[in-house]
Amino acid sequence: MMTKNVKLGVYSGLAGGVVFGAMMGMMGMLPMIGKMAGYPSAAFGFLVHMGLSAVIGGTFGLVLGSRIRGFNGGLGYGLAYGSAWWLLGPLTLMPFFMGMGLGVNWSLEAASSMLPSLLGHLVFGAILGGSYGWVSSPACCSAGLAAETP
Repeated sequence: MMTKNVKLGVYSGLAGGVVFGAMMGMMGMLPMIGKMAGYPSAAFGFLVHMGLSAVIGGTFGLVLGSRIRGFNGGLGYGLAYGSAWWLLGPLTLMPFFMGMGLGVNWSLEAASSMLPSLLGHLVFGAILGGSYGWVSSPACCSAGLAAETP
């Protein structure tokens, strides 16, 4: 069951990652993601972003997957998870990995300047959680759309 939860989380994270990645591309943010990993290009930034989306989705499935019952339950958990990753990502880990130190974005001013990023993380979380809730539901399984059980 744990393997199925992680697998469905990875797939759902990739679905959310594609949409959030497109949003980041339109805002010109992908080179910064690439820079965080040492190569500041949009294409590399998108690859890094998708890798992170898969890991974050897999973790979602591992930690929360057994609690989710259907699309609406997944949507709620996904929105909360997306909010948490906004706090962890651009407000905490990204500045740290870019050499700016820890806590530089922990202010109301910095957080308010990153509200577009919050919107992106909420969209990611909604797609992650909603799609996870859908593909893990019995209705989806009976239609043959969810991953097989181990």
